[in-house]
Amino acid sequence: MSDAHNLQSIAALVPRGARVLDLGCGDGALLDVLQRERGCTGYGIEIDDANVLACVKRGVNVIQLNLDEGLSMFDDASFDVVLQIDTLQHLRNAEVMLRETARVGKTGIVAFPNFAHWPNRLSVLRGRMPVTKRLPYQWYDTPNIRVGTFADFIDLAHKNSLRIVDAFGLEQGRELRWLPNARAGTAVFKFVRA
Repeated sequence: MSDAHNLQSIAALVPRGARVLDLGCGDGALLDVLQRERGCTGYGIEIDDANVLACVKRGVNVIQLNLDEGLSMFDDASFDVVLQIDTLQHLRNAEVMLRETARVGKTGIVAFPNFAHWPNRLSVLRGRMPVTKRLPYQWYDTPNIRVGTFADFIDLAHKNSLRIVDAFGLEQGRELRWLPNARAGTAVFKFVRA
């Protein structure tokens, strides 16, 4: 999710001066914004060598780690906010990492491609897996291990005793709060332990 408007919408959910852990931080763009514009501190977790190097070049603290191995190196409530932006759909055990996010952070923020977005539904009705700007891969070469919807995440949060404190969709840089399950390509949730 590189769109500047989307990054700003997510950054606005993070309190100024927060200690942040960004899981699957990519090239560090969001952490860079949080450091420069919101006075945040913290770390990114990334596995890809090129992205780790990009983080270092940006001045973002980064730890090279495979998230499928968990977050045992961090104590409970070590961070004010733990981010999972475009990470959940790539993980083998997304539910475990969601619980770890809630354990390590006082607040969690998750964003992922919303498979229930209307163009995706239309593709499936036509008998094809969707290929969109938000889901740009063919079914056979996608890095996504799983797909989920806005509504699916609400159920998963309740199952794991997480209380959603804010939720909206993002579409072309706009926040959508009315019918985000159908209208938005990206689902965004801010949650705490119940």
